[in-house]
Amino acid sequence: MNKMRLGVNIDHIAVLREARRVNDPDILNGLFVACQNGADQITIHLREDRRHIQDIDVKNIMLHSTLPINLECSINKEILNIVCDVKPHRATLVPEKREEVTTEGGLDIFGSEDEVRYAIELLHDSIIPVSLFVDPSIEAMDKSKELGAEMVELHTGTFANLFAMLNSNLGSSNHSVKEFELPRYELSDRLEKSLEDIKLSAKHADSLGLEVAAGHGLNYNNVHEMMKIEEIVELNIGQSIIARSVFSGLSDAVKVMKKLTTR
Repeated sequence: MNKMRLGVNIDHIAVLREARRVNDPDILNGLFVACQNGADQITIHLREDRRHIQDIDVKNIMLHSTLPINLECSINKEILNIVCDVKPHRATLVPEKREEVTTEGGLDIFGSEDEVRYAIELLHDSIIPVSLFVDPSIEAMDKSKELGAEMVELHTGTFANLFAMLNSNLGSSNHSVKEFELPRYELSDRLEKSLEDIKLSAKHADSLGLEVAAGHGLNYNNVHEMMKIEEIVELNIGQSIIARSVFSGLSDAVKVMKKLTTR
């Protein structure tokens, strides 16, 4: 079975910092703790609105990290130029909307084919490997290969939301997923379908020679399902690790997730 890499996304440390506009918590401290406690790579997202990670953060993290940096970004040309300048170990192209709380859904590589192709070519010109953050489907795997990406990251948000609703007692609340306030039997059927989509997409992508990652909404309760899929070789996890760290500390939170994601 393939070894699994754990990418620790430290964006949410910057979310806490930006809430008060002071350098506390210091994202570099978070970087060092993650590097020392089991992370295999550091993942960050430079958003167009700079709601958490700032340009100076990217430069400092690139300068001080002892681990590879996976820099998530939109296909906005200004952002792409910054990525080309800092030269991360990999760029992951993601969709981005100013009004969203977090990234919802995969990149539309069909509706934005020309823009995505341009972004990949621009990044390749700077010798930066590219991953595409896409919804799990056979068609998306084929298109990702055609566009020239080296890797895909399967969007696991639908799976994570279904898993949460099926395994929670929230009912209808501000923290439930309104779209999935459904009878348990329907949630179970949809969860099974979502997992099957991920499994088939991972297998197909691997057969095309694409490396396969997965991410979005993965946490300590649901990550075991991803561990069963041999073709997935990397998980990028952030919010749940930082949330747990509030109570147990970041070193413990990373260590426990690393244990759960070790094959």
